[in-house]
Amino acid sequence: MKTFKLYICTVCLVIAGAVISCTDLDEQLRSELEEGVASVNTADLLVGAYTALNTPYQQEQRWVLEEISTDAAVAPTRGGDWDDNGVHRAIHLHTWNADNNYMNDTFNNLLTAQFQASNVLRNNPSAQQAAEARFIRALTMYDVLDLWGIVPYRDDLEDFRLDPVTLQAQEAIDFIASELNAIINDLPNTGPAYVANQNAARTLLMKLYLNKGVFLNRQSPTFEQADMNQVIALADEITASGRYSISAPGKYFDNFAPNNDAVSTENIFTLYNENGVRGGSIDRTWNTIAHYNMTPGGWNGWCTLSNFYDLYDEGDERLGIYYEYPADTMRNPDKRQNVGFFIGQQYNWSTGAALNARNPATQPLSFTREVGIRTSGNTLETAGIRPMKYAFDYSVLSGQRNNDWVVFRYADVLLMKAEAILRGGTGTAAEATALVNSIRANRGVTPIATLTLDELIDERGRELYWEGWRRQDLIRFGKFLEPGQIRTTASEPYRLLYPIPNQQLAVNPNLMQNPGY
Repeated sequence: MKTFKLYICTVCLVIAGAVISCTDLDEQLRSELEEGVASVNTADLLVGAYTALNTPYQQEQRWVLEEISTDAAVAPTRGGDWDDNGVHRAIHLHTWNADNNYMNDTFNNLLTAQFQASNVLRNNPSAQQAAEARFIRALTMYDVLDLWGIVPYRDDLEDFRLDPVTLQAQEAIDFIASELNAIINDLPNTGPAYVANQNAARTLLMKLYLNKGVFLNRQSPTFEQADMNQVIALADEITASGRYSISAPGKYFDNFAPNNDAVSTENIFTLYNENGVRGGSIDRTWNTIAHYNMTPGGWNGWCTLSNFYDLYDEGDERLGIYYEYPADTMRNPDKRQNVGFFIGQQYNWSTGAALNARNPATQPLSFTREVGIRTSGNTLETAGIRPMKYAFDYSVLSGQRNNDWVVFRYADVLLMKAEAILRGGTGTAAEATALVNSIRANRGVTPIATLTLDELIDERGRELYWEGWRRQDLIRFGKFLEPGQIRTTASEPYRLLYPIPNQQLAVNPNLMQNPGY
């Protein structure tokens, strides 16, 4: 499937523990690292830095904070399943606190990836290796800034008695921008999307400039024309590279297929998944939503909300289609929908037979529009519309599936450019509308006559659902705190930031808790 095959050096597992704390454990781990430094391979360390992104991203920690907290996703408690001491409910209901496991795990693992990227720079990397590592570090720092409003950063990897400094929002913005601008010419401008590249750096810079005003003032952001023009200029550079186009009609799910590294025309930066080589938990995209009696059986958990589902027009390809792809070994004689949003009666894709629930076994497996934060009784297994974006890789009997996880995509670039124009950047409303309609045309829906910010946030939801950007988008559009379908009261403004995890405050005296917590 892929030709870029590198393996993770076991030393990466050792250094992962030495991220931000200032305890004796740091010194012990540091000593162990130094003893084995002669055997460290820079290429392996770089792969370790890439791999460290998998856990936060692949429908896990960072993804949960960005999606389950919004109108696009909910992880309801189903009887005794999916309770987990209420951590999922708290995220959707905006009642989280600084002891929520998702807060600590995401914070810790993003900083682990930051550390591993920095460690590459200590081991005589080539110019491209150093640039790739600095891109990974910039990406993780951007995520921490987005979620918590500050960024712990360790410049000195030699003396772990020194605590990491805490970059405030403006300092973090300046650092990330300077890093990306400094490395862009050393990154490749061709090659696979799972290697950090020039257009990936441009896309991250676009997100930084587009959200800059939000990061500086979340309740009342301003969008400077100069920043919006930066977004537009970077989008034009990406387009001018000639490497990307919006997926043709019927090919939207190419971007998420088991062979998406070969067939996608949109993917700019992805996380590498290959059976027998390395990768992350891409199976979670299936397991978290699929019922036990589907093929394969899942954990019968997460879903979307009917209000979000209703944002789509009938016939929108993104809602779901029968998608034919090489790794689909199901006969699917009736060519039933196998990707997108599953609603209503579900079927066995090999035989065409209608499926039943597990308990009671006589109940049809028919996913309903209605769902609550807790489900029970007859709705226990059937409540909620189930989104499935990554076509299941049936070619792999066990182990790692081959779908690469999508981080940046060309459709997002065009939508960000349209937004920058609407927010005062150089361009006309007609140009912004045309950009959005160029995407809609290939998704099989009618064009928009006039593009407004309200229409644009809905289009971003339709196009980028469950890709890990919904919370950030809703905050930028001033909608994150609004009441929702399940959370029926407005949230307090301090919820625009997550709390610094208590475990992190205990080990780093340079951290201060965010207001409200």
